[in-house]
Amino acid sequence: MRTFWVLVRAGFRRHSTYRLALVAGLTTNSVFGFIRASVLLAALASAGTSIGGYDAPTAVAFVWWGQALLGTVNLWGFAEVKDRVRTGDIAVDFLRPVNPQLAYLASDLGRAGINLVGRGVPAFLLGALLFDMAWPPSATSWVAGAVSVVLAVTVAFSGNFVINLLAFWLVEIRGITLLWMIIGGLLCGLYLPVPWFPDWLRTLANWSPFPSMLQNPIDILAGRVVGADIVSAVAVQVFWAVALLALGQLVMRAGRRRLEVQGG
Repeated sequence: MRTFWVLVRAGFRRHSTYRLALVAGLTTNSVFGFIRASVLLAALASAGTSIGGYDAPTAVAFVWWGQALLGTVNLWGFAEVKDRVRTGDIAVDFLRPVNPQLAYLASDLGRAGINLVGRGVPAFLLGALLFDMAWPPSATSWVAGAVSVVLAVTVAFSGNFVINLLAFWLVEIRGITLLWMIIGGLLCGLYLPVPWFPDWLRTLANWSPFPSMLQNPIDILAGRVVGADIVSAVAVQVFWAVALLALGQLVMRAGRRRLEVQGG
């Protein structure tokens, strides 16, 4: 565990050096947050009532928590593991005393931390100044929301890690990565709240890991999910985190055997 936390801190320091990128991300998130909030408020005004359990303050909270977590949760994926498989450098990772999956997870948690502090929180506070927003209704919601965010980062990383490992078998995985990003962006609640989906699409989303990457923590922090429903939302995230981490271990071991067969 000590090594894991050292790697988390190293990931935090590594990504904190990109200060201009954080400022650019903060600016972009704030501008699009204003646009998205205006669109959702217009939809609610047109409907004349709440939609899918979202009234105006809850919809605004959905938007600005989403903007705050956009850089924190890596929905767009990463290419580091895929590139190391392509170059053969992944063999060095296998020789290290730390499990490669856990090492990359620790680094990603550090990346998430600096993005939340330097990019997410300022954007959220700006949204709170500009709009009437729903806040977490209790200390339990705050604590559960924080746990849910950590789980969301873990689920997103684990899914992307498995996609990267497909490079052991495929020459190029950019098409698969793009497909994962498109489907994930839709089903995680990035564009619209999942409860606003048609029944068939909402069912599909709820049977996938994608809402655990964004929709679940947002619902907890926006106060839409309270009481026993918080336990259910977090339990779903725990399930997907464990399942995808386990899948990543299986795929990584299979890829390692293939790498050795090729002469590693």
